[in-house]
Amino acid sequence: MDQDSHCTAERELLEAVNRITTFSTRSPDDEEQTQPKAEISCQVRKENPEKDDQQDSNASLSPNSSMTTKELQEYWRNEKRQCRQVKLLFEIPSTRIVEHHLSKYVMYKIIILQTGSFDSKKSVIERRYSDFEKLHRNLLEEFSEEMEDVTFPKKTLTGNFTEEIINERKLAFMDYLRLLYSMKYVRRSKKFIDFLIRPELQEAYGCLRGGQYTKALEILLEVIGLQERLTRRNPVSIVPTLCAIVVCHKDLENPASAFEYGEKALSHLCVHSSHRYYIPLLETMISLAYELGKDFLSLQEKLEEWKAKKDPIRVLTLKELAVREYVQ
Repeated sequence: MDQDSHCTAERELLEAVNRITTFSTRSPDDEEQTQPKAEISCQVRKENPEKDDQQDSNASLSPNSSMTTKELQEYWRNEKRQCRQVKLLFEIPSTRIVEHHLSKYVMYKIIILQTGSFDSKKSVIERRYSDFEKLHRNLLEEFSEEMEDVTFPKKTLTGNFTEEIINERKLAFMDYLRLLYSMKYVRRSKKFIDFLIRPELQEAYGCLRGGQYTKALEILLEVIGLQERLTRRNPVSIVPTLCAIVVCHKDLENPASAFEYGEKALSHLCVHSSHRYYIPLLETMISLAYELGKDFLSLQEKLEEWKAKKDPIRVLTLKELAVREYVQ
């Protein structure tokens, strides 16, 4: 391919990427698809005015003419993935009865699948009746109007462990989760997201604090996929989990894997240099890059730039930050 043809191909690819970028920043939720674009933009601005500022910041990160063809192609692939609608499907295929001394309860196995996507990886969690009950109580406090017509399976004085009651509740809880997820404000709420991921994250951080890095890593890698799906509109919220994965890989002497997840975390903080994880992550990434023989000068420049703007203060290490998460 001659130079003129190569330049033309790059310009065409850049134009296509910019069209994809414009579309993805306006990608509506499933309920909003039938609304005119102007109305959607206005509604999003009313719902979350702070988001506009972040979108403006993100716009500055759009591809430019200095990117190579390979970089543009990779950016285009990532943007196309972002444009896909994310819909989660909840199934409860089985249950088990747990007995601990004087305690006896039913655990419901919940499988969460992403539909309509290139990624078919499922997430599996377990919750008991009291967990569902606590979720319902919390949601009623925050979303009384939305939850007005949502029914919840009541407790019974007897027969809670019969096959008939367990099967009835299994179906009821499955419908309950699907209904909650169909409500935009509920599915984005911290209380709903915490119900789906918090117990596992608490266990993982407990293992991390106890030095059980292999077990902690195993749980974190299971959780991160679901957490990403639930918080796509707020990618910064997954940074602590990504950094905990970095800490585990680093302590397990897997620097390449630690660097991979560190890059992902750092990409979410590129316009959030005041975030508490930013500098500890930068320092860790510099150390890992040096160990792996990678370019660390650009990372060092970012660190020096931050230090020049801030008063010298003691910054916690990445591991010190991680072990403080989910401390009761």
